[in-house]
Amino acid sequence: MTETGTADLGAPFQWPKGGVTRIPFRLFSDPEIYALEQQRIFRVPVWHFLCMAIDIAKPGDYRTTFVGETPVVVTRDQDGDVHAMVNRCAHKGALVCLKERCLKARGNQQTMSCISHAWSYDLQGKLKGVAFRNGVRGKGGMPADFDPGEHRLEPLRVEVYCGLVFGTFSPATEPLSEFLGEMTRRHIERNLGRPLKLLGFHSQVIHNNWKLYAENLRDSYHATLLHTFYTTFKINRLDMDGGIWLSDRGWHHVSYAKRATFEKEDEYDEVHAARYDAKLAGPKLLESWAEFDDGITHSIQSVFPTLGIQLTLNSLAVRFFVPRGVDKTELFWMYLGCESDDQQMHNMRTMQGNLTGAAGLVSLEDGCINEFVQRGTRGSADRSAFVEMGGRDVAPSAGSRATETAIRGFWQGYRDLMGFA
Repeated sequence: MTETGTADLGAPFQWPKGGVTRIPFRLFSDPEIYALEQQRIFRVPVWHFLCMAIDIAKPGDYRTTFVGETPVVVTRDQDGDVHAMVNRCAHKGALVCLKERCLKARGNQQTMSCISHAWSYDLQGKLKGVAFRNGVRGKGGMPADFDPGEHRLEPLRVEVYCGLVFGTFSPATEPLSEFLGEMTRRHIERNLGRPLKLLGFHSQVIHNNWKLYAENLRDSYHATLLHTFYTTFKINRLDMDGGIWLSDRGWHHVSYAKRATFEKEDEYDEVHAARYDAKLAGPKLLESWAEFDDGITHSIQSVFPTLGIQLTLNSLAVRFFVPRGVDKTELFWMYLGCESDDQQMHNMRTMQGNLTGAAGLVSLEDGCINEFVQRGTRGSADRSAFVEMGGRDVAPSAGSRATETAIRGFWQGYRDLMGFA
């Protein structure tokens, strides 16, 4: 335990012995810790996913989003440059862009104006107009020394990589390429390094702490024990060749499987998800084509702290999640296709999107189980989770996804930033 990490908490807190193999349940329900995360996770030198570049494809386009609980607006100016700024008027703090949900969270305009007092800003966030700045008939108005240049929307640093827009509040944040690392960049480029188009977009609210979804995204151990669809129809199973890649610090991960290598493991006979007599009324849902030559047909990638990229068969999606309170998280989904897709490919990607998402079997089950954990751990702040599957270290796992190493990697990054040594 370090004084730096716990001095701002009213109740004493010490991480249990065992390091990242023991996850204190208090982290999922303590409002003081949740409030501290808004500064130590979301305002420190870390890059955060904001939106897709295709969300703001044309000059004048904007997209609202969030970094932690902080509302953000991303714009593309008339020169084609991308900007991000806090969606908060410099006057009295009102939202400037009011659209916040899915496809409605975007638009195209030349200026942004606060509805409260009509202060207006350009697409870089600079203050351009103040209603009645000079008062009326020589009376009222702003002081003579008022300088609009000192009252802009709070900016974020921005970098764009493979169509993903990232932002950070800190001038000390390392370049994005270094933050991601070679392994993470390589797999992002594999899936997203081509001209993309948006097929669909939606969100869902799940009733659990945001860190439980961060765990879920990295939990390759649960995927074929919980998700009947994956297991029964041999889409993603532990008895396929696969493994876990980790970034150098362990904060980011890729879990992958190769469907063609399936070789039945008898232990699945004891797993409730293995319902081998199930049939599909629409078997075309499972049709796919070989999109890459590496044999990987399922991959889940995480970028710390709140971004996920998935490719299941040919369903390509980016998802990110936003804390909405200590026990509530909003999960956003963006389903993608390639500009070069023919109509059959487009239809197959759209069909396969039904596997996941708010109305799909996979995300439905994840939402339920995460809430079960939220409810089950309530009132047990002095107890901890036990995550030693696959060992106690944070290291890549070649040939096996029966491991919790990626979860331990997330908590390693979390502890470093929060100061919970």
